[in-house]
Order: sequence, then C-alpha cells, then structure tokens
Amino acid sequence: MGLGTLGWWARMWGWEPWVGATGYPRGMKVARRAEIAPFYVMEVMKAAAEREVMTGDVLHLEVGQPSTPAPDTVLQAAKRALESDRLGYTTATGTPELRERIALYYEERYGLRIDPVRIAVTMGASGGFVLAFLAAFDVGDRVAVTRPGYPCYRNTLEAFGVEAVSIPIGPETRFVPTSKLIAAAGDLDGLILASPANPTGTALNPAELADIATYCRNNGIRLVADEIYHGIEYGVQVPSALSVEPEAVVLQSFSKYFSMTGWRLGWMIVPDELVRPVERLAQNLFISPPTISQLAAVAAFDATDELDANVARYAENRRLLIDGLGSVGLVHFASPDGAFYFYIDVSHLTDDSQDLCRVWLDELGVACTPGIDFDPVLGHRYVRMSYSESTADIAEATERIADWVRSEQSM
Repeated sequence: MGLGTLGWWARMWGWEPWVGATGYPRGMKVARRAEIAPFYVMEVMKAAAEREVMTGDVLHLEVGQPSTPAPDTVLQAAKRALESDRLGYTTATGTPELRERIALYYEERYGLRIDPVRIAVTMGASGGFVLAFLAAFDVGDRVAVTRPGYPCYRNTLEAFGVEAVSIPIGPETRFVPTSKLIAAAGDLDGLILASPANPTGTALNPAELADIATYCRNNGIRLVADEIYHGIEYGVQVPSALSVEPEAVVLQSFSKYFSMTGWRLGWMIVPDELVRPVERLAQNLFISPPTISQLAAVAAFDATDELDANVARYAENRRLLIDGLGSVGLVHFASPDGAFYFYIDVSHLTDDSQDLCRVWLDELGVACTPGIDFDPVLGHRYVRMSYSESTADIAEATERIADWVRSEQSM
C-alpha cells in the first residue's frame, strides 16, 4: 500500500499515518492550537465536490454563499483596475476611498455617522474576527458564544487561548440570546452576537438588542457584533449594534449581501481605543487587504437594484423550502428572519444528523450540513440548509428530500 493510499484510508477513518509525505517518521511538535475542531461545512463541501466530479449531480445546500457573481458595477471596476492600477499594497486598514464609502453606507442605511478612522478593511469577516479577538481579549479571558452558533467563533477563540463560554439557545427563546441567559454564563469579558445569525437565520429586534447591549455595558462585557447578513432580511430591517452601543465592535463582509464571497473582503468598526491595536495587528498579520478587491468594492454600494433582486430570489427559495418541507412534517425550525439558512429539527427522522447528511448526499445528491458543526451538544438533532443557490436548484433539492421523507415514513 503506497503512502497516498494509506493517507486516503487515514482520512476516511479519522486518523493520520505516522509517516510524513517524504516517508520519514514524524517527530516534530504540532501546536495544541492546531487541534481545534474542523469547520464541518467545509468537510461537507469537499465531499460534495468529490461526488460532483464523479457523478456531476450535486445540489448545494451546504455552503452559505450567493450563487451569483459580483455585481456588474464591481466587475467593471475590477477590469478598470486591472488595466490601469499598479495593484500594490494599500495601508493596513484599507484605502481611504473604501473606508469613506463604508462610512457613508452607515449614514445612508442606519442614519449613523461613523468616523472612517474607526473603520478597518479586512481579509473577509474571518480576518476581522482574528483582529478583533486578538485586540480585545487575552489568554484566559471568557467570551460567550451562542449554541447553536457559527463554529469558527468558538474554534478561533480557543485557538487563541480564550475560553469560549456556550450560551444555549433554542425554541423557547426563538433561538436568540437574552440578557438572562448571558447572566447565567457568569463573569464574562466578551460576547459574540450575530443578528441575523448563522445557522438559524434569526434576528434580534431593536428592544432585544438594546436589552443585551445595556447588560453588556453595565457589566463591562465587550460586545462584538457579527452583522455580515445585514441586507438579507425578510419583512424587517435589522438594526446595527452601533445604534444601541456606539462602543461595540462590528464585523461586516462583502461576501453575503454584496455577493463577493471569493474576493475575501470585509470590514470592522471599532471603538477609539482599538483603532491603533487593530492597525498594528493588521500590519503584522496581513500587511493589507487585497487591493483589487478594495478598488472594486467601492462600486458595490451602487448596485442596490441587482443585490436586492438576489434577496428577492432568496425569499422565494425560503418560501419553497417552508412549503415543500412542511408538507412532509419538517416544520420545526428556527424563524428565518434573515440570512439564507434553515436550521431544522430532524430528530423524528434520526438521532445522527451527520449520518443523515451523508445519506442525503450519497442517495439524493443533496449536500446539507449537520447541526454538530454549530452545536456540539444538541446538533445531532438538527440539519442546516442554505437556500442561496438558484431557485431551480432549491426546488429540485426540496422535492428530492420530501420524496425521501415520504418513502421513509411509508416503510
């Protein structure tokens, strides 16, 4: 058996061979922080890609990314930049033009005046979280995250030596945190708050957001708000945390509403005391965000009609899932106020959502993400479905899953 084959079997069974790629024994240290859990959605994405190569038949409900390319205004701006700009480094926190345009966006959308000095352009929202966590928290600090919640909060915090404190949320609170639940977590240094949230799609209303912000302010808890799904909302406009807590750290991204996932660009808004710490960290860790992405992204704010048409498609996809899955009894899910996710209770079908997702991929060609990615305790009861793909794909995936459930129920 060759090393390549051995490695393949090792990945299948969850262990690694004792020899490296060169064939020599492994003996060098691997840092403990590298032992963090995988981001399972990326594991599902990899399995789906392998099936797609073999069969050409996969409907992607596993990854939360728009199926559309960047807006035409962005593509045209990128072409102009390729033809005329040097595309060298920018300053560590981004070009002045983009930071000023982001500040204007907050005035237009939320009625908030933000000093561009407080804005740092980042390598996607993920890069922003790295900067925020390193600037705001020390090793041993306690930072609360919801369960279920985006797993990379928890995994990144733990890689940095910060204790990720779980706040369990569920149907009884509409899958949103409350100040009472936060208080039950004990002394905290920070809170990561997402609205609309991944994987649930639930959003905090203004009163709920204000109550949490007040609790954090009164108890010295740093509020870090993930707002990357703002703009993708259904019947409500979700308020920014900055409207109730001007000292909050806010993370945003061009990946979701702005349909620029692979351009790897986001931004963060920080209070005055974190401006220079974030800049110094960015200088050392990233040098600067991608230049062509920044030059193109300025034009994204002029593409509202195109981007809102995407949101209208998500709304139709959302309706298709509610109706189609509801017809076979899949009716217990978090209220999808925004984003493009359903977090569905499948416990009447299985006690192992990871196995169910494997079956759906193998038998139906439908890729979904098991809830264990978002909730290590109760996630075996849930599946997350993304409805960001084309309406035709969502309709076909819904039909395949519904037919499978009917078949199971008839046995």
